[in-house]
Amino acid sequence: MSKAQTKDDNTSFEQALKELEAIVRKLEGGSGDLEASINDYVRGTELKAFCQKKLDEARLKVDKIVKTQDGGLATQPFSEKE
Repeated sequence: MSKAQTKDDNTSFEQALKELEAIVRKLEGGSGDLEASINDYVRGTELKAFCQKKLDEARLKVDKIVKTQDGGLATQPFSEKE
C-alpha cells in the first residue's frame, strides 16, 4: 500500500491496520537501518491517522438499539456520554 493508497477510499481499515501492525513488528525488532526505520515510522503515523479517521467515521454511523415504552425496539444515535 503506497502513501497515495492510504488516502484512497478503496483502502480498507483492515488493510491499513495489517500494514501498520507489520511496521510495528519491524520497528520493535530493530532489524532495519536508521533511514528505513524513519521511513517506516513516518508511514506508520500516516496509517495510524488513516485508521483513526475510519474509526471516527464508523462511530458516527453507530446507532444504539433501545427498548421503547411499548416494548418495541428503536434506534437512536450513539452518544459517548452514556
